[in-house]
Amino acid sequence: MRRRLAVALSAVNLALAACVVPETAVYLGSASIALDDPRAGGFSGLEIGQEGMRLLAISDRGVLLEARIQREAGRVVGLTGARFTDLPMRAPDAPERSDSEALALGGDLWIAFEGESRVAPYPGTAPLPRHPAFVHLKGNRGLEALAIDAAGRLHTLPEAARGEGFPIYRFDGSAWVEVGTLPKTDGFVPVGADFGPDGRLYVLERTFAGLGFRSRVRRVALGTGRASVETLLTTPVGLHGNLEGLAVWQDSGGRTRLTMIADDNFLALQRSEIVEYALP
Repeated sequence: MRRRLAVALSAVNLALAACVVPETAVYLGSASIALDDPRAGGFSGLEIGQEGMRLLAISDRGVLLEARIQREAGRVVGLTGARFTDLPMRAPDAPERSDSEALALGGDLWIAFEGESRVAPYPGTAPLPRHPAFVHLKGNRGLEALAIDAAGRLHTLPEAARGEGFPIYRFDGSAWVEVGTLPKTDGFVPVGADFGPDGRLYVLERTFAGLGFRSRVRRVALGTGRASVETLLTTPVGLHGNLEGLAVWQDSGGRTRLTMIADDNFLALQRSEIVEYALP
């Protein structure tokens, strides 16, 4: 069955975009998304491929979306050829096992789940061994971010802080090991991550400020202990929706782009949109 994807440009005002804290990132544009499928919505993980022309997203109900990105002068203006796939681990009668929050693509496709916090391959059903700390991640405080580095090593962060920061875990081939801590500041929590072309870890964070969401992107140089962190972007309340997925990639001009997707929680009052920034 052919599915249509209607995408209209978001009415984000450029004056609002200028209100972004001027750290490093430059706003390029947004596109709000309307998907003609009952499974659409709740997008919380994102990968961008083919030099910014291919989109792979995952919803928090265990559904993958594949689509082509339409661009004009390099800016996102729409999507075409949308295709939905129900994951085999999707369990509508057991939402705690179906809450897929992040994905990472590096040869294989890996998916991180909240609720029953785990990381599993697709296709495939057997998850990786869990770190002992994952057992204690309850409700909506589990694994929200997943990224894979150039060496093919998976990294994940929980939404739940431990002390003054968020532990960063790396899978070493047989077990998860803690390789750093992302400092906790200003009420932000990690919700997405990706490795950039520079080899560093980029983390998307969000906080709810009563009238809307604020988003932040920080760049992390992993070493031992507390990570070296640089803030690239902080948005004002309500500028964008509930941004949860992050893809970091390099365009044909050599610029690093930060492409994000918003989780509308299947609520009409929230926005489902693609948002894009560039680093100079």
